[in-house]
Formats: sequence, structure tokens, C-alpha cells
Amino acid sequence: MTAKATRAKPHIQYHKDGSVWAKGQTTGDVPTGYWEWFRKDGTRLRSGFFEDGKQVGEWTTYDRKGRVYKVTKMSPGTV
Repeated sequence: MTAKATRAKPHIQYHKDGSVWAKGQTTGDVPTGYWEWFRKDGTRLRSGFFEDGKQVGEWTTYDRKGRVYKVTKMSPGTV
């Protein structure tokens, strides 16, 4: 019997007003790959990568004009 490969599926979450709050991919219910979060006005708030449901690498936070506000390097074990 061979193991069935699990594919990442697109995932979108919405604010109560219907605008996009977050989008990325999940494997099962676990976030994986590149994700972005948005303010209600549509400007990007934060972005970064997940591996096995954990934040990895650099995560970028943006100001209200879409400019980089800060970059945080996620260490192993950082949630």
C-alpha cells in the first residue's frame, strides 16, 4: 500500500464585512507555504511562510501605506 500524497489547497479567510483577511495554503487544516494578512481596506498587514504549521524565516509587517515597517526573523520554536 502506498502513502497518499497530501496536496496543499488554497485557503482564504474573510473579515466580517466580506473583505479578505488572510490567504495562503493549507495541508489538511495546517497552514503551509506563503501567507498574507490584510487590513479591511485591502492593504497588506503581514506576510511570511509556514512549514508544518509553524512560522519560519522572515516575516514582514507593513504600515498602512504598504511600506515595510519591520522584518522579524523567526527562530526554530518561535510561534
